[in-house]
Amino acid sequence: MAETAWAVFPPILTIILALATKEVYMSLLIGIFSGAMLFSGGNVLEAILTVFAIMEEKVGGNVNILVFLVILGILVAAITRSGATAAYGEWAGRQIKDKKSALLLTALLGIVIFIDDYFNCLTVGTVMRPITDKFRISRAKVAFIIDATAAPVCILAPVSSWAAAVGSSLPENSGIDGFGLFLQTIPINLYAILMMCFMFFIAWTGRDFGTMGQVVRANRENFVIDQEYADMDTDKPVRQGSIADLLLPILVLIVACVFGMLYTGGITEGKSVADAFADCDSSKALALGGFIAFVFTALLYLPRRVMPFTEFCECFTAGFKAMVPAIFILCLAWTMSGIVSDKYLNLGGYVGHIVSGSASLGLFLPAIFFVVAGFLAFSTGTSWGTFGILIPIAVAVIGMNDYQGLVLAVAAVLSGAVAGDHASPISDTTILASAGAQCHHIDHVSTQIPYVLLVCACSLVGYLVDGFTQSGFLGLGAGLVCLAIAGAIIIAKCPPLETDDPNDGKTSA
Repeated sequence: MAETAWAVFPPILTIILALATKEVYMSLLIGIFSGAMLFSGGNVLEAILTVFAIMEEKVGGNVNILVFLVILGILVAAITRSGATAAYGEWAGRQIKDKKSALLLTALLGIVIFIDDYFNCLTVGTVMRPITDKFRISRAKVAFIIDATAAPVCILAPVSSWAAAVGSSLPENSGIDGFGLFLQTIPINLYAILMMCFMFFIAWTGRDFGTMGQVVRANRENFVIDQEYADMDTDKPVRQGSIADLLLPILVLIVACVFGMLYTGGITEGKSVADAFADCDSSKALALGGFIAFVFTALLYLPRRVMPFTEFCECFTAGFKAMVPAIFILCLAWTMSGIVSDKYLNLGGYVGHIVSGSASLGLFLPAIFFVVAGFLAFSTGTSWGTFGILIPIAVAVIGMNDYQGLVLAVAAVLSGAVAGDHASPISDTTILASAGAQCHHIDHVSTQIPYVLLVCACSLVGYLVDGFTQSGFLGLGAGLVCLAIAGAIIIAKCPPLETDDPNDGKTSA
């Protein structure tokens, strides 16, 4: 069943079950086991062993991310119990007067933290959630804002781990400057640019449609925080921490994580800042930065008696519990990506053969690469894996002589991969956006998909124009025109839902 159409079955089954039942854990388990059964030829025992072999490999290879998640959960629990979150919320509530300002500040913070998408999702949620809760903003809406400023921002930032991922996806000895090619794709990465514009439009106008409109409308009637994703320590007495007790740990976390990226990239060995970012190990950097921030927070709180030592230690279990849903889903999502990898069902190889057979379509290649990359990233939950599969195919199909065509094709691959990853319920950034906003994962997925599809449609029009004109900027203009028309229709058809009302600030759990 490897490298055949059957390789598509496990992720599609998982996605259908998750959206239909809203039970993401069982859906992932069924999808993973179905893939293992296909790989083992129906041998149940071998299928079970295959699942655990993949899980061992994937979880072991991503252990630094899990460590970072646990440390961040501990930090959030400690900051909340110290009273710093409450103090920050009271101060921000006096400075931020309405929902629009809260949403726009969330978006701007997400753009500022562009170094890494994992770090972006969790940090923005930690800082902004008390404020958005105060204004009774739906956590699904917050999750969308967080997710829209994660991968779409990172793929536009030259100084990030994503630029290195693109460069490393080029075939060896291709003679192409990977970083230079990445820079040229930035202004024609249509999905990322259009999604940023659309996100600010939604935040500014307060108009929502589709499933998001239903959730926001229900949220206005009764703002309820799902207990599974609420803070785990609300039953504990809150100390009298200050705003500095929140801002200093977050600032140290940001600085330490950036330092960790430079350190693991070889900045101490004489490399430049750009080369260090390109060569960094982002997962190790996050674990290192998280641990430094944890030690700093302990030294900040304990000598000043912001909280007793025993209560600080209780934050270990509280923080771990708060991260269990995200950790469990991540482990299953990584296992799903493993079962469709080239070592097993090889979904990428199957898609690669389809794309290679499309070389004769010429003018439609950017649009084809965009659609195929979106489908592959949506099915596997990984944009980096999609880069690794499709960028070498783009180089082989287009060749080295048509450099402008190659830039357009690679930009379409990057754009489609981010779009598919953005919408996929098994994507790690989608999962972490849910964790950062502390909302139900399937609520985030189901409310976000209509928005992703709208921006994808506008991006597809842009890449069709790119293919026929061989001009990326004309395609960008066409995409922006389509998005503007869609925005005008939304304004005409959808009343503003996320508006301020007299009940703002009153929440129930």
